[in-house]
Amino acid sequence: MPNTTSNSYTFGKTFTIADIIEEAFERVGFPNVSGYQLKAARRSLNILFQEWGNRGLHYWEVGTLNLTLTQGEKEFNFYRYPSDMPTTGAAALQKSNGLNTTLDGAIATTSITSGITMDSITGMNNQGTIRIGTEDITYVGFSGLELTGVTRGAHSTTAATHSDGATVTNYVPGFSDIEQCSLRTNMAGNTQSDAALGKVDRSTYSGYANKEAEGTPSNYWVQRFVDRVTMTIYPTPDASNAAKNLHIFFVKRIQDAGTYSNATDVPYRFIPPMVAGLAYYLSQKFRMEKTQPFKLLYEDELARALQEDGSAASTYITPKAYYPNI
Repeated sequence: MPNTTSNSYTFGKTFTIADIIEEAFERVGFPNVSGYQLKAARRSLNILFQEWGNRGLHYWEVGTLNLTLTQGEKEFNFYRYPSDMPTTGAAALQKSNGLNTTLDGAIATTSITSGITMDSITGMNNQGTIRIGTEDITYVGFSGLELTGVTRGAHSTTAATHSDGATVTNYVPGFSDIEQCSLRTNMAGNTQSDAALGKVDRSTYSGYANKEAEGTPSNYWVQRFVDRVTMTIYPTPDASNAAKNLHIFFVKRIQDAGTYSNATDVPYRFIPPMVAGLAYYLSQKFRMEKTQPFKLLYEDELARALQEDGSAASTYITPKAYYPNI
């Protein structure tokens, strides 16, 4: 007879910011905290997430995106939030990190959060941000063609009414970097083919004699700014490449901690180093004598998580033949 177990696998999903802070403070030696200590811990948790970003380990945030090429268009801006996109000027004319669809049915009031339905969700991200007019709307999923977990007037925009058939632009917030890019031919067909583009640095791109030369894109250069990531391709697409797509693998930032009732944007295997790391950060503020041992524990937990993370590829070993001089 099998053991009586919980038959539940939701600990990582329900482990809230408040729980994480409580666990970390208990390790530091503060079983009861409130007020400023909670605020300080949440701030430290956000800083810890940025430190993970600097280590380049958050590859659970990798996503894909397809952009349609236009003849003569070589620069693409991927904004941190849609509200960062300028409304006027040359930069506003560049492509964002979005794709367009249309609204299926009017949004008659500024408070409605259900029944917001798209005519198509093909290519849309499983969660993210849409812009209709000047309003940003965030969502966490789909039910058929309907958005779920909707928040109106996100990113300091103003909720508004919208008509049936209004243009909807889908965005991926929190862009951090572009990992890989390929030129995709016949995206919708069964003869699809990809040609990888090479990633070049600033000095290589600046050495190209005619940056407006048109042809088949073969290289791309990435610039990372405060509010956006900009990708410039070379050569500039010509007419024969206008119907093709750029298929992009990108990495996002880890989402902010947010309210205390939230769970974190972190997979379960990184919960131990997350708690250990927060305890290490808090010890620097409240228990300096524990900082060094907490640092060792944090690095140990993080190393184990990194070793377990990912999916190993097959390894092939070919014997090396050696023929001595005779």
